[in-house]
Amino acid sequence: MYNGTGDGMTPLQREQLRDHLLSLLEELRTAERRGHDSTRTVELDQQAVGRLSRMDALQSQAMAQANSRQRDRQALRIQAALVRIADGTYGECLECGEPIPPKRLDLDPAAPLCISCASG
Repeated sequence: MYNGTGDGMTPLQREQLRDHLLSLLEELRTAERRGHDSTRTVELDQQAVGRLSRMDALQSQAMAQANSRQRDRQALRIQAALVRIADGTYGECLECGEPIPPKRLDLDPAAPLCISCASG
């Protein structure tokens, strides 16, 4: 999808990338709405729920909360990528300023760092 650094993007590429990122953001929001009920407080009445069932419910709640935090982080990364598209810096590593390889951006369009900076 992405064929170059921020300055080398055509208006069509910029628009397609923006649409793709907005679509990813909407998918995250939809998943968050679906998962919202799973993060509610678990009922502590052991008369209503057996101990093992309660432990399962607590574990499921913890996993749902972790998934929610992960979706929130990804949404922030996508929003930051949208800002970089708008200001013409998309595709440039935020640490070293070097171009981020197109294959990396195809795999993760919100990637803010080149492979070297991300792993070091």
